[in-house]
Amino acid sequence: MVSPVLGDARRIVVKVGSSLVTNEGRGLDEAAIGEWCRQLAALAADGREVIMVSSGAIAEGMKRLGWATRPHEIHELQAAAAVGQMGLAQMYETKLRENRMQSAQVLLTHADLADRERYLNARSTLLTLLGLRVLPVINENDTVVNDEIKFGDNDTLGALVANLVEADLLVILTDQKGLFSADPRKDPAAKFIHEARAGDPALEAMAGGAGSSIGRGGMITKVLAAKRAAGSGASTVIAWGREPDCLLRVAKGEIVGTLLVAPTQKSQARKRWMADHLQLRGAVTVDDGAVPKLRDEGKSLLPIGMIGVEGDFSRGDVIAVRDAAGAEIARGLANYAAAEARLLCRKPSGDIERLLGYVAEREMIHRTNLVVTR
Repeated sequence: MVSPVLGDARRIVVKVGSSLVTNEGRGLDEAAIGEWCRQLAALAADGREVIMVSSGAIAEGMKRLGWATRPHEIHELQAAAAVGQMGLAQMYETKLRENRMQSAQVLLTHADLADRERYLNARSTLLTLLGLRVLPVINENDTVVNDEIKFGDNDTLGALVANLVEADLLVILTDQKGLFSADPRKDPAAKFIHEARAGDPALEAMAGGAGSSIGRGGMITKVLAAKRAAGSGASTVIAWGREPDCLLRVAKGEIVGTLLVAPTQKSQARKRWMADHLQLRGAVTVDDGAVPKLRDEGKSLLPIGMIGVEGDFSRGDVIAVRDAAGAEIARGLANYAAAEARLLCRKPSGDIERLLGYVAEREMIHRTNLVVTR
């Protein structure tokens, strides 16, 4: 079975669970990690942009500390994560370097993705790394989080990262073949689900049960992660992590495991969200020369085209773009706060650092974050 949704995916987030990374808690599985890194490097060589979200820090720390069971105390979990993160990062760095890929360690918490400034900073960092052909390896920052370490899971983190970078595809590698209509260990009549629509309520009814004693997830967290990823237009594959050449086959369009298709395409989902945004925080007015470039040519809004700023918006807020007569022609995500934007009006992008002391982006609104409304 094949699907163009898979073959057309250019930006892919791969999430792998603790039980796979650590071979059910026996220690980092060097052969398995090496195999995933080989495939990731091959995808990058093919022009794909790939991000790895890897569990395993706590499990590896438990092994190094000689703990047979997962502790319940937060400080012990954080200590295990601190110990295990050293080995996890080193293993990925070694295996990716063997495949001529540079890597970067990125630690995130849910709070990083809930705070507007930290969200945008994380997004800029990841997109910059991808542009440099460096493969980011992301893990939850378990050394500082509290509730997430007890109740969170990296399936959710994988979906949040997919949304953050506007990925085309989220691949969740697990120790199960994929999604069944019921638990196949208890129901011999359970049917394998090859393809379905992400967010279908029936899928949540099918999924159930807890994860392994090593990890914190389960099939329900993967179904919910697919639903979350679909919100930004990313489809999701749930597949067995030890399936031969799993990532390469998926990238060629083969349905390996279960494919949960996003009902809305990536660009449509993002632009619909911006177009339907009711709480605009402010607006910028542009000159007559900027209007056709934005409306007809699909260009970004540069500071030099701005002649006025209204409101008190922050970086990352949705703002309106108006022509000199006051009519809204577009809206998008502001790269600079209102006070900064006022300083940038009619100024070339080369002056941003001199005026503000730093450069977040060359554009006030990048074309990928702008939707024409008139």
